[in-house]
Amino acid sequence: MNIQLTGWLLACLCYLQIACASPAPSVQLAKVYQAQQPVSHYLVSEKFDGVRAVWNGQQLLTRTGQVIHAPAWFTSELPDMELDGELWAGYQNFEFVSAVVRRHEASEQDWRQIHYLIFDAPSVAVPFAQRYDVYSQLIDQLVQPHVRAVPQYRFTTKAELDEFFEQVLARGGEGVMLHERQALHQAGRSSAILKYKPYFDAEAEVLAHLPGKGKYQGMMGAIRVKTPQGIVFKIGSGFTDDQRREPPPIGSQVTYRYQGVTKFGKPRFARFLRVRQSL
Repeated sequence: MNIQLTGWLLACLCYLQIACASPAPSVQLAKVYQAQQPVSHYLVSEKFDGVRAVWNGQQLLTRTGQVIHAPAWFTSELPDMELDGELWAGYQNFEFVSAVVRRHEASEQDWRQIHYLIFDAPSVAVPFAQRYDVYSQLIDQLVQPHVRAVPQYRFTTKAELDEFFEQVLARGGEGVMLHERQALHQAGRSSAILKYKPYFDAEAEVLAHLPGKGKYQGMMGAIRVKTPQGIVFKIGSGFTDDQRREPPPIGSQVTYRYQGVTKFGKPRFARFLRVRQSL
């Protein structure tokens, strides 16, 4: 094959890669709830621990723009408009959903266990309360059991919010979300959407595996990690025995939860949640 033809083929391949790539969707990211405004200014919903998925009118994408290879039946009835939501398969099933989403050819049985829970319609240029009316009515008309609009509730007092918050935690949920009723969709980190959780979560890089003692003799006892801010600390709880036998690889990113920080900036009561996957 001559050099000119080889160059032409490479150019075609590069073009196809660019053409098939999808730009990352302009998702809205939540800040932490700190009673910024009266509770009555928000619509409140349960926060589901799933995989973020944006429907761009043609295909499902992760928040980084990677195509989610869902079966045709899963998305065939979705409307020709942008939707934002979570792929969810029940409480404590994040790892299962994450694994299914990463496969190009996941089994029919696996996808039958997953629901698409819609919590916004970014392309509808009206305040959130009106957006909710628009997309929830559209979803109701689909009559697709696996596609649901996340119910939004209105409370007038902090006591009512806290009662709902406790109900969510009691059934295994991880917290609630507060959407400012009169806010337009804003891409990026925004105070128009807030998360209210019993703990914080964050990511850190694994630096080392520390040996276990006692019942964990011969296994990993803790991992030493470093935050993006350069804070180094240990995480020793939250691991299963299998994870202690095969700990998160050095250099990988893990998600952990914690309750505030010390005066030195180190997370208090840090607990391992999962290895962070690139989605």
